Amino acid sequence: MIGSLTLDQLRVLVTIADTGSFSAAGRKLGRVQSAISQTIATLEDVQGVALFDRSGHKPSMTEAGRVLVEQARHVLVSAARFEAVAAGTRAGLEPELVIAIDPLVPSAPLIASLSMLSKTYPHLPLSFSTEGLGGSLRRLRSDAAAIGICLLLPAVPEDIAAYPLLRIDMQAVVAASHPLASLATQGCPATQADLEPHVQLVLSDPVAPESENYGVASARLWRFVDLGRRLDFLLGGFGWCRMPRHLVAGLIASGDLVALQIENDPTPKEGLTIYAAHKRSRTPGPAGRWLLDDLKSRLQS
Repeated sequence: MIGSLTLDQLRVLVTIADTGSFSAAGRKLGRVQSAISQTIATLEDVQGVALFDRSGHKPSMTEAGRVLVEQARHVLVSAARFEAVAAGTRAGLEPELVIAIDPLVPSAPLIASLSMLSKTYPHLPLSFSTEGLGGSLRRLRSDAAAIGICLLLPAVPEDIAAYPLLRIDMQAVVAASHPLASLATQGCPATQADLEPHVQLVLSDPVAPESENYGVASARLWRFVDLGRRLDFLLGGFGWCRMPRHLVAGLIASGDLVALQIENDPTPKEGLTIYAAHKRSRTPGPAGRWLLDDLKSRLQS
């Protein structure tokens, strides 16, 4: 019962709309036509709305009925989803899987795994969010996310279980119009003194923007949450930054960006490690474990 109506009444209403008549709905639902008629009459009486016009040879749906049958479809779909989530929870499946991802993580490797996850657990509510750099770790620690796909700098924290998935190469770059670009054309590495006066475009966590500053070499920092907007400002000539090499290779080749070599660059030459991670004190449920295993099998092979 939902207020003054029942799911069965809504199901009968939708079946009539789908089959075209009371008698056809009765046959589909395995009921006599009189029972179908009585169900609709009760629904109309309780709601005070005429759903069918009975003045003709056979009942036809009124304008209000056509609108309400679509609302009934939404309610029935939501009820079915409710029952599916409840059934999954009874069977040991987590009621929801929340995933947080850092902005530097490539999207392509995740798409296949998430697609298969949805097919394997079609009724699992899945929540996915892109965080500022360091935001995934914060969400794991606050239990706002069950799994993070993220960087863990400078090292994996003791309270986090992490599985290395892949490495991404980073390249310091600047717009061709920026003063620092002249160093590259001269074949000179940029020193700390060269970089410090210029704006550095950095990714940070919007909740705690100054909590971690890895690879900072400039005195002036412009902070960004997402990679796309930072790239816009980079191309606009507002500053320099390190970007995933695969994202800027084409722009370097076209001459829009210039690759910088940095003296004593702390960025690992082998690239930054992307991890799948969760809190040690919060083991993922079946769907979360399935996702971790699938990501590892795809990316570690």
